[in-house]
Amino acid sequence: MTQRYFEDFKVGDRFKSPSKTLTDAHFLFFAGMTGDAHPIHYDDEYGKKTRFGRRLAHGLLLTSLTAVGASTLAPVIEDSIVAFVEHTTRFRAPAFIGDTVYPEHEVVGLERKRSAGLLTLRVALKNQRGETVLEGEHRYLIAYRPAA
Repeated sequence: MTQRYFEDFKVGDRFKSPSKTLTDAHFLFFAGMTGDAHPIHYDDEYGKKTRFGRRLAHGLLLTSLTAVGASTLAPVIEDSIVAFVEHTTRFRAPAFIGDTVYPEHEVVGLERKRSAGLLTLRVALKNQRGETVLEGEHRYLIAYRPAA
């Protein structure tokens, strides 16, 4: 795949990534890995008593599904990515076991810095019903194209 550098991006570029259907294994693995063992994520009976009526996905699990490293953009910036510097996330709707989520990335900002460019991506995660589960922004330092 052709590598992209900062100069190769333009505002409006969009990248979609493969969907992922959330399973009990995702919830349990994430809880085990992070230590976030709130019963809303793993206890069916507890979930039934909440306003949602069932277990919810961890917010940070959902956020991680928007990671550029797990996206279709990853292989084309493999040589140019310098650093992931910032992210924001706003949760719009819950996600549950069995939901299929679709990550999306859109270039919304390009700012030239001294040693690398700042690429701002709007990120979104939508479910199988087209509802936006989360939205936010990621900022990455991307190298300039090397001199020939």
